[in-house]
Amino acid sequence: MPARRLATVATATAHAAGPVALTGVSPAHATGHHGRASATVLRTGLDVSLLNKSVNVLLAVSLNDVQAPRSAEKTTLTTTLDAVDGGRPFSVLRAEAAEARASATATKAEGTTTLAHARLHVPGLPLLPLIEVEQVTSKATCVAGKKPVATTSLPGSVTVLGKRVTLTADGPTDVEVPGVGDVRLDLSSTRTTARTAAATALGLEVSVNPSKLNVAEVDGTVTLAEATCGTPRTEVAAQPPAEPSAPPADAEPQGEPAETDLAETGGSSTTPYLVGGAIALLAAGGGAVAPARRRG
Repeated sequence: MPARRLATVATATAHAAGPVALTGVSPAHATGHHGRASATVLRTGLDVSLLNKSVNVLLAVSLNDVQAPRSAEKTTLTTTLDAVDGGRPFSVLRAEAAEARASATATKAEGTTTLAHARLHVPGLPLLPLIEVEQVTSKATCVAGKKPVATTSLPGSVTVLGKRVTLTADGPTDVEVPGVGDVRLDLSSTRTTARTAAATALGLEVSVNPSKLNVAEVDGTVTLAEATCGTPRTEVAAQPPAEPSAPPADAEPQGEPAETDLAETGGSSTTPYLVGGAIALLAAGGGAVAPARRRG
């Protein structure tokens, strides 16, 4: 029989210890000049196949997935999958503490997550946890005018499929349990740019093949303790136009000609009279020269 894929997301029910948000995974941009932030304790994207390969079910659930300005606390997430274990609910995650917070203002945006004493299960392994962690945290902080910062914190070891594993920062850690499955762990992934930051405490690539509960394979990804932020925008306010200054009291009125000061060219206010006198003398001299020529 050709495989039928059920595109519906698994129905999730939870017993909450505080405010709950099971929303989308994309961080929302705050209005105005505020930054943005998001935080998620748990996110799964697992493809569950039945033993006879006739049906595939997508297990996509989120725990405490919040966007600024929100927060959530929840310690138990129970899910049901159709056609798996008779449709009975099973526990995906149980923890003593599971908290996600996201805040954003005009000067700072921050996302933080905390997960303590947690056990994560997948279909087909009701008694054996996929992973057990003592405590993991992640934080992403974006402050206007400063470089974004992303940090994570987790113990030096975790338990994967019943095996104690020491985590290192050198690269992914592979865990193989014969007859059960394989898990690859990426430890403490952080990313920063000029205006954003993201931190993930643990990322898991899962390939499990349990032999019970009518489940053949479980493949996909699991993310634990993720936080992101975006730096608030800062803009310089436009300066108002300057008020025109009043002219000084001794300034000449506009539109009226000012008196010409001839001192700069060597003249003075008596120059026109001197010029007129010189012309009169020249005229008189010219009149005296003419009779003299006739007498000669």
